[in-house]
Amino acid sequence: MGGYTPAATAPGFGTAMSSRTLQIDDRLYDYLLAVSLREPEILRRLRAETADMPFAGMQISPEQGQFMALLVELLGAERCLEIGTFTGYSALAVARALPAHGCVVACDINEEYTAVARRYWAEAGVADKIELRLGPALATLDDLIADGAAGSFDFAFIDADKGNYSLYFERALTLVRPGGLIAVDNVLWGGAVADPADEREDTEAIRAFNRALHDDGRVSLSLVPIGDGLSLARKR
Repeated sequence: MGGYTPAATAPGFGTAMSSRTLQIDDRLYDYLLAVSLREPEILRRLRAETADMPFAGMQISPEQGQFMALLVELLGAERCLEIGTFTGYSALAVARALPAHGCVVACDINEEYTAVARRYWAEAGVADKIELRLGPALATLDDLIADGAAGSFDFAFIDADKGNYSLYFERALTLVRPGGLIAVDNVLWGGAVADPADEREDTEAIRAFNRALHDDGRVSLSLVPIGDGLSLARKR
């Protein structure tokens, strides 16, 4: 007669199996990178240069960049949208995964940081795939919608000022096609979202966004504990 064998005692399995996401310490993180990360040299150099700059903490992790590139490949994406570009790591990772005719519309307000991005995009040979729009992102997104771009994007990545996350998401949902994917960064906010004593404005904004997204029937949802937390919302 068949039966269920608890994972901890199943033949061939050790007691380290877990029914919840593992905590990643430095040793396990290094192993993860060693067996998974395929970071091209140009991305590695961009990440290293960014690490020495002010606000280097805004840089996404390399495994997250690789994960987003994989998502873009799985989607067969041709048009991507990025809200918050910084020094261009995520845009470069995504652009490299696009076909030759693919395009990333990248929104940012900082000329100094995006100048670094432009330099690496050019060196990587993907500058013609990335359209950088400098200016307040909400205005850029509204312009795209007004110009008839609704439903024309396959993938969107939101990684900008947290207080506007809900507004960015609404615009992105309009701009992404049915079946398209919106990825939202920093939704775990270094763990602060789970600390009731943390009442900072950005923390509260992310909490409110997470609650609203959880109840949003317009999308299918999964929050992935990669980097600083990445919510994936597929437009239904």
